[in-house]
Amino acid sequence: QLQLVESGGGLVQPGGSLRLSCAASGYTLDYYHIGWFRQAPGKEREGVSCFSSTGGSTKYADSVKGRFTMSRDNAKNTVYLQMNSLKPEDTAVYYCAAAPWYRMGYECEPTGEYDYWGRGTQVTVSS
Repeated sequence: QLQLVESGGGLVQPGGSLRLSCAASGYTLDYYHIGWFRQAPGKEREGVSCFSSTGGSTKYADSVKGRFTMSRDNAKNTVYLQMNSLKPEDTAVYYCAAAPWYRMGYECEPTGEYDYWGRGTQVTVSS
């Protein structure tokens, strides 16, 4: 069973940066697309970004494009979400999720269906 654990959340001032980590265990991430989602209080869950295992491409929601960057460290079986120029509206619980690439297609989709989920990490952007 693939297990995902997020870390790296916290309180940061507007304009600041955070790097979230999604550490996987149980299986290598080599064959899984990875997505980052977030959910703010009273709002629907939003697909933020994804990383394709098939070719390493990434996709981002318009709301974070140019500010957030995903990367993967194969040796650590970990995916990262670097978040820069943070805004108060980025405040949410952030979740990472995984899906076998053959279920979603050759390229990941930020709003696709993912099978495995972490428990989330809180990000609060406030002065």
